[in-house]
Amino acid sequence: MLKNLFATTSIAESSTGSGDIPDGGGAPGEVTLKRALTARHLIMLGIGAIIGAGIFVITGQAAAEHAGPAVVLSFVLAGIACALAAVCYAEFAAMLPVSGSAYSYSYATLGEYVAWFVGWSLVLEYLFTVATVAAGWSGYFNKLLLLISGWIGHDVSLPETLSAAPFTVVNGHIQATGMLINLPAVAIIAAIAGLCYVGITQSAFVNSIIVAIKVTVILLFIAFAAKYVNPAHWHPFIPANEGGSKYGLAGVTRAAAIVFFSYIGFDAVSTAAGEAKNPQRDMPIGILGSLILCTILYIIVSAIITGLTDFRLLGTPEPVSTALDGYPQLHWLQVIVVIGAVTGLSSVILVMLMGQPRIFYSMARDGLIPALFGRIHPKFRTPHVGTVVVGVAAALLGGMFNIGVLGEMVAMGTLLAFATVCIGVLVLRRTRPELKRAFRVPFAVIVCPLGALACMYLFMQSFVEHWRWMVTWIVLGQLIYFGYGYSHSKLRKKSA
Repeated sequence: MLKNLFATTSIAESSTGSGDIPDGGGAPGEVTLKRALTARHLIMLGIGAIIGAGIFVITGQAAAEHAGPAVVLSFVLAGIACALAAVCYAEFAAMLPVSGSAYSYSYATLGEYVAWFVGWSLVLEYLFTVATVAAGWSGYFNKLLLLISGWIGHDVSLPETLSAAPFTVVNGHIQATGMLINLPAVAIIAAIAGLCYVGITQSAFVNSIIVAIKVTVILLFIAFAAKYVNPAHWHPFIPANEGGSKYGLAGVTRAAAIVFFSYIGFDAVSTAAGEAKNPQRDMPIGILGSLILCTILYIIVSAIITGLTDFRLLGTPEPVSTALDGYPQLHWLQVIVVIGAVTGLSSVILVMLMGQPRIFYSMARDGLIPALFGRIHPKFRTPHVGTVVVGVAAALLGGMFNIGVLGEMVAMGTLLAFATVCIGVLVLRRTRPELKRAFRVPFAVIVCPLGALACMYLFMQSFVEHWRWMVTWIVLGQLIYFGYGYSHSKLRKKSA
């Protein structure tokens, strides 16, 4: 049984993705994913996924509760961990241009059981990110409705009972809030899921428009708000520790684990590898290019918002808007920021809703989950069944829960997947050194272990507090694998 658990797919099979056959190269009559994405599309997908809740929501909370102005250092620490993982992703994505992301990479290097574990962790990243970001989107959407109400002299905002989650998590326990449902969160997920159902080209086109809007908004914020920064707000840069992870160096590292959520998304580029025109060249460009650009923007924006106001005031659902509250002369910019947040968070939901069904697609083609998740729409050539299932599940989560613990669960699942990819690069370098690698991790014997260690260090920052939820998720994954995946594995049937 142990041998079966760690059986690997062949690289030749993985390079066609267990069904990810290049456009026009499948079996007669077989419907395959459409290769339509260029390097520009991939960079835009990465930026679309990365820039969102990190700048518009998470930054302020991390500064107010843990790091103060030193949240800038937290972004640097999280960015370094992401960069180490990103170069490992780039090597795999160029060598195995498939839709399964870290799941497919693990299957080819570390075996089926590890691949399942990684794939199940990625569900945390993609599915829960959609729900988490949708909850944040709802807050900015309601802010926009309030602004519109002021302009037209008539209240068009939604009552709190229909715009807030009915449940929250306090000290690891679910508690009712008295609300009915977060209706805007459900609505935005439903709308974007419909777009993803229609097709990859349309989704990428809409994403490019959204990315252009939100990057323009962020650049406007930087250009006009920077002149109002008061350096006095940056002193002390690292506030004195008030116990536990509240400020001090402990707060900086704790905040790094939280703002890691901000970087989640660059790996979503790898889920589109099966639809890239020239994946060997374009995947590294898309992954590393989007990460570098977003890291620079994160550091600048976090420095500006902590320089505009007392960092303790930033623990709101809309911290960038809050930072502008004390500057009436920038009211016009505040309006633009709210509009930018609404569009920006929409693109994160879009990219994540594109990513999760494609991971399910790869897992279904390997037999580890029901085959219906591997079905491709005959007209739109998208994994339509998976898109519907993910959309419904995410809408339920987003409508019922607020950001809270879900955000940290997302980060923990992602960090596990990133650490596994780092290890997988070294394993494959040793077991299959002859393979052609269009992109190679520089100084792999140093970079890969550092990447894995950095990711696991940040994982433990959150695991200590939320271990019950994480253990429950892992146990649920084990039940599904041994109850269904192990006996239905196509790799096992083939070798039998």
